[in-house]
Amino acid sequence: MEKKMTFNYFYGTEADQFSFYRIPKALFTDSYFKDLSSDAKILYGLMLDRMSLSIKNQWFDDKNRAYIYFSIEDIMELLNCGRNKAIKSMRELDDETGIGLIEKRRQGFGKVNVIYVKTFMPEKTDEKNLKRN
Repeated sequence: MEKKMTFNYFYGTEADQFSFYRIPKALFTDSYFKDLSSDAKILYGLMLDRMSLSIKNQWFDDKNRAYIYFSIEDIMELLNCGRNKAIKSMRELDDETGIGLIEKRRQGFGKVNVIYVKTFMPEKTDEKNLKRN
């Protein structure tokens, strides 16, 4: 067994010096997202973080939508998981096979897909339809 590491407490505003990934609270509190796995929620937070970098680098398509590149290998490394779990988490978020928080565009053989990360807030028309049902 590995030796247990000792961690210190935060004092004052020390936490401000670190960078953190942000995951929207709605993914945990809104019933619409209740069936989304924790891995998929974390992946969405990682994608939001990468999207902020894309915006900073002005990676926009011809419709002014920000996009990211995020390979399965990137997911495997960041989530410390195998290929199947990485693919499953991506599928949970996808607009074709999952909840619709991302949209993938194929670029061709051997190239990483372009990914559009969508907002977790529904469009106004969707909100009205949800309230009626």
